[in-house]
Amino acid sequence: MEKNQLKNIWYIAASLFLIAGIIFLMMSDVSDPEEISLSKLVEQINAGEVAKITVNGNDLEVEKTDGTEQKTRKETESSLTETLTNYGVEAQKSDKVELILEGPSTGMIFATNILPFMIPILLIGGLIWFMMRQATRGNNQAMSFGSSRARMVDPNDKKNRVTFKDVAGAKESKEELGEIVDFLKAPKKFLDMGAKIPKGVLLLGPPGTGKTLMAKAVAGEAGVPFFNISGSEFVEMFVGVGASRVRDLFKQAKKNAPAIVFIDEIDAVGRQRGTGLGGGHDEREQTLNQILVEMDGFETNSSVIVIAATNRPDVLDPALLRPGRFDRRVTMDLPDIEERIAILKIHGKNKPLGKDVNLRRIGQRTPGFSGADLSNLLNESALFAARNDRKIVTMDDIIDSIEKVMLGPARKSRRITDQEKKIIAYHESGHALVGAKLENADPVHKVSIVARGSAGGYTLAVPENDRTLHSRAYFVDELSVFLGGYVAEELIFDDVTTGPSNDLERVTHMAHDIVTRYGMSDLGPRTFGRKEEMVFLGKEISEERNYSEKTAIAIDDAVSKYVLDAKKRATQILIDNRSTLDKIAQRLLKVETIEKDEFDAIVAGKEYVAPVTEEEKKKDDIETDKSEDDVQNEKNIDKVPSDKTDAITENVVKENEQKKEENVK
Repeated sequence: MEKNQLKNIWYIAASLFLIAGIIFLMMSDVSDPEEISLSKLVEQINAGEVAKITVNGNDLEVEKTDGTEQKTRKETESSLTETLTNYGVEAQKSDKVELILEGPSTGMIFATNILPFMIPILLIGGLIWFMMRQATRGNNQAMSFGSSRARMVDPNDKKNRVTFKDVAGAKESKEELGEIVDFLKAPKKFLDMGAKIPKGVLLLGPPGTGKTLMAKAVAGEAGVPFFNISGSEFVEMFVGVGASRVRDLFKQAKKNAPAIVFIDEIDAVGRQRGTGLGGGHDEREQTLNQILVEMDGFETNSSVIVIAATNRPDVLDPALLRPGRFDRRVTMDLPDIEERIAILKIHGKNKPLGKDVNLRRIGQRTPGFSGADLSNLLNESALFAARNDRKIVTMDDIIDSIEKVMLGPARKSRRITDQEKKIIAYHESGHALVGAKLENADPVHKVSIVARGSAGGYTLAVPENDRTLHSRAYFVDELSVFLGGYVAEELIFDDVTTGPSNDLERVTHMAHDIVTRYGMSDLGPRTFGRKEEMVFLGKEISEERNYSEKTAIAIDDAVSKYVLDAKKRATQILIDNRSTLDKIAQRLLKVETIEKDEFDAIVAGKEYVAPVTEEEKKKDDIETDKSEDDVQNEKNIDKVPSDKTDAITENVVKENEQKKEENVK
């Protein structure tokens, strides 16, 4: 039951209690006089103790000469005078008593005669009023189901206004959407040329790339009302509600035109029609049909521009993507290294970053990170610094946060045996060494045997620059890197563990893609197999084999050849560089983590000199700092001729010894 209903019931109950209290007060006297018999009253009258008798029907209220009050009742058949005479009241005494005849009061008549009939009427009337009020509310709620749930962002709200300056990178996307902004600011310029601005813009891209933020920036740049709603908010359990909400949304937008309507996750209602379970005419399709009509039907308004966002454009209905609807598509890709640096600058404005923070180095270590990932990265870094009671965010905080985001938090409390630790050290050393010796593999930035997430250790290898195309040589070298840990275990311990299971899975998948998807095998430039997807579920449920059994055997042979060749290459590298492999593993067992500079030095056979930290520099300065007296004495010695140097030196030594003795005392 809702709170308002409980509140109304409480009000009704309180009113009934109030009415009952009033009736009780009206029907009860303020004081309770002593009740006496008629014979007692007669005795008091004969004794001259009664001053006044008030007659109210058969009830007698007696007031004595001393001011006390009493009450009694007379006989119903006779009058008071007759009753008193029958009880032997003396005539002389009764004449001295004041008699007052009093009829029933209006309040008493109301309480005894009218109110008992009114209470049921009031109760029934209150119940009818309550039921009618609830019915009215129910009708209002039923009518509100068809109202739009869109939130409007006021263009005059400068505090929450977002512009293109708040969106780092995405230069091409800003240029595409700049035309929309120009049209909303000055539509006459375009209309005079007979041009039609696109009515719908579809923002495509992986999650977290800033599609919603870009839509807000368009509205902020244009200074127009911005209606935002999610695709899932259209559809309810009642039939027709989604279409009604679409109509109400566009009605509100037309009232505030020029305006922008932003539909986030449009694939929730815009999936291809005819793929639903149990027939094609369902609530979602009715909602989609209404969106299609509003965007390009008989009644359209060119001053309302619809922007939608999705990361599944492949499942959208073709009618949504035709000219006149979402005829302009803007792709929001994952940021490259320069864009990542710009995004880090924006999200780092309100955070106290230390002087050692190198945003370019962070950008190099975060390939594949979206804008949302980078924002979360700096937030995790700030939380890590705050937990350690520091006022600034250091580079180490950010590096630890990168690994936490990618692999999970460090599990330093994990207990493993010395033998397992040694196996993990050689496993990660095998990955790192093979990667360092292959020209096309990604450079190694860090090797660690600290457990993170489900991984016992990890080797962080990221490219110096972002790659959009990958060559066959790159895939071949990466296969060897993946198998480096497996080969190292087999070579050193003459056995393998379950540790390389994920590596083997990645090797198999990559080798299969090389053969069946990229045409990089002896089977020729063609693909094998066609994946089928259930659009309604959004998942790949099967793969159609468009090749024969003989070809399937050839594919298996080609995949196996890639994997076995990669293993041979990794084995030869580790055999040729066995001493280096041992050095890396022993260093990992000692310090648990090796950074890029130290790793490169070990591979090159050079001695690694760790950089001096600020604390170590201060410590060295204190230890090597000379007193002012010593410096001045040295200057004096340099100015004195050589024949007097010995004498001056002896005096200086004596003075210094005296000072030391005084300090000791």
